[in-house]
Amino acid sequence: MIRVAVVGSGPAGVYAAAALVRDGAADVDVLDRLPSPFGLVRYGVAPDHPKIQSISLALARVLEEPAVRFLGNVEVGAGLTVADLHEHYDAVLFAHGASVDRRLGIPGEDLPGSTSATEFVAWYCGHPDVPVDRFSLDARSVAVVGMGNVALDVTRLLAKAADDLVTTDLPEHVLRALRASRVEDVHIVGRRGPLQARFTTKELREIGEIAGADVLVDAAELDVDEAGLDREPVLRRNLEVLRSWAARDPAGRPRRVHVHFRRRPLEVLGDGRVTGLLLERTVVDGGGVVAGTGETSTLDVEMVLRSVGYRGVPVPGLPFDEAAGVVPNDGGRVLRDGRPVPGEYVAGWVKRGPTGVIGTNKSDAQETVAALLADAPALPKAPVRDPDAVLRLLEQRGVDVVTWQGWRAIERAEARLGRSLGRARSKITDRAELLRAAADGLAAPSDPGG
Repeated sequence: MIRVAVVGSGPAGVYAAAALVRDGAADVDVLDRLPSPFGLVRYGVAPDHPKIQSISLALARVLEEPAVRFLGNVEVGAGLTVADLHEHYDAVLFAHGASVDRRLGIPGEDLPGSTSATEFVAWYCGHPDVPVDRFSLDARSVAVVGMGNVALDVTRLLAKAADDLVTTDLPEHVLRALRASRVEDVHIVGRRGPLQARFTTKELREIGEIAGADVLVDAAELDVDEAGLDREPVLRRNLEVLRSWAARDPAGRPRRVHVHFRRRPLEVLGDGRVTGLLLERTVVDGGGVVAGTGETSTLDVEMVLRSVGYRGVPVPGLPFDEAAGVVPNDGGRVLRDGRPVPGEYVAGWVKRGPTGVIGTNKSDAQETVAALLADAPALPKAPVRDPDAVLRLLEQRGVDVVTWQGWRAIERAEARLGRSLGRARSKITDRAELLRAAADGLAAPSDPGG
């Protein structure tokens, strides 16, 4: 039996752990830099999508396996180095995802009021790295640049009434900000046309179901070549949804969602703070290539959220392809100087880039684990074989490790917090409070009501 460290407890990491222990092939430690598990399932899925959030229940069953150990609040590159991991494990599988956003690369992008949708999502999901007062929502008009599901999530949260979100696990400070929100208009802006948008139909329809918002689409922007659409059912359905919105008369609702196709951001305007977004009309050829027409217009907005994709971040001691934003690999085997490295593997977004849905990570992880297990007989054994040696090392370095029992204590604390606020649950967002809840929960009897 081999000992494997899996870095990252999101879907890719947990699916990899499941594949490793399925046939008793390995003992696995799943490490995460956050005190809580599940990655973007906890900190990236919109709170009004409970069915997707419920994937955490399936992930939890894996982390409760006897051969799997969760070690939260452990950052590789800080609390432990890559060399430390090789000292204590026969193989290391990195599945830490793609946690930062891609940039637009235009003037004014760093003005106050212009930021990434990634950070906004992390804020409303209660990520401990984002200050509670990061967003005040005092802008009356917001531009969301991007044509994917994250852009729809952000738009939906901005356009919904706060009272419609009380039953979710939104942190209390986010609910307060939404109640005080001055947002009236949300503009979704995409460089390409409706047939190149990456929305899924279910998420697109949800925008039109917001009780307090009119959805405005120019029918002329939906005049497209429909040849071949019979082979693209999602695009066909999306076009039908958009055309149904274009045919509606505005009902005079308190908020409006505007959908703009073929508009390329040229500059975020402002003097000390965002006051507008300069756009250029584009044309899109049959291959999806965008070209500018020179025709410009300006959206009067006070906030710009870019949602144009994620990219991975380098881990000290691990090779990284800056251009692609991934760890160079061949089928999951990490490449150093173009050659596979015995005992180093990747899975998930840091392996292939930010593509696919949550379920895509399962087949991706299985491919990597198959490579790891094929290599296992020839892997050199780790010098340190005691499973608790890594815990002693972390204690020596002052790292407060959150075990699975500590995470369960955090869950109980969040349930208690929710009940105190008249809700089913409310997330704890401060890292120190998360660590305190984990420690206090282990020192006290379990709360049967939690």
